[in-house]
Amino acid sequence: MPMTPRLSVLIPMYNEDRIAADTARTLSAYLDAAFPDGDYEIVFFSDGSRDNSVAAITALDLPRVRVEGYPDNRGKGSAVREGILACQGDVIVYTDCDLAYGCDAILNIWRQREQTDADLVIGSRNLRTDGYDGYPFLRKLMSKTYIKMIALLAGFRYSDSQCGLKCLTREAARDIFSRCTVNGFAFDLEVLILADKLRKTVSEFPVKIARHNEAHSKVNPVKDALRMIRDVRRIKKTHKNVTA
Repeated sequence: MPMTPRLSVLIPMYNEDRIAADTARTLSAYLDAAFPDGDYEIVFFSDGSRDNSVAAITALDLPRVRVEGYPDNRGKGSAVREGILACQGDVIVYTDCDLAYGCDAILNIWRQREQTDADLVIGSRNLRTDGYDGYPFLRKLMSKTYIKMIALLAGFRYSDSQCGLKCLTREAARDIFSRCTVNGFAFDLEVLILADKLRKTVSEFPVKIARHNEAHSKVNPVKDALRMIRDVRRIKKTHKNVTA
């Protein structure tokens, strides 16, 4: 593996042994084809997983796949933050272990960053009419309402702060994530608030949900919405004096 790969793909995970090995195989095969020179890495970051997911990935012995993590469960925000800092690539894409937006989206968001030279590219389900295909109607309605409410509270213009697919340069990623403090799902908001304060260039990238399994979702819409409102206030207070 090159010392500084062109692309790092970060996948935070918590007790994902149902899908972890298949995700590692699928994504590794896809990126082998996209990067024949092997100029990439895939980093699975375990947020204190207590199942067999770490062992299942390690047993595959894939040359450009590695597993990092810590023993205690801290939250997705912590896993992404620590995982970002562990990545070695010039550009970092992070996505969920279920590859909810598919492999093509990972490569295409990386290409958009190359074309736009943005510091940060964020996926958006709201930029496509079919972006939420596969979501139950009520979940789709709640998600859209939730995103608009959070955007108003946080005071930014982005169409989908909570999409689980984002792409950053290593420099921007470390500048932003080294300041992050949120361990829960509100970490995405903290990233965007800090990106604005640090005057990072941000581009949006239209995505469509390729696979969604409601039964295995770790999101509780009501509970997490209330927590998010509280976290937005705390984030704005914590970073009110941050400047570029």
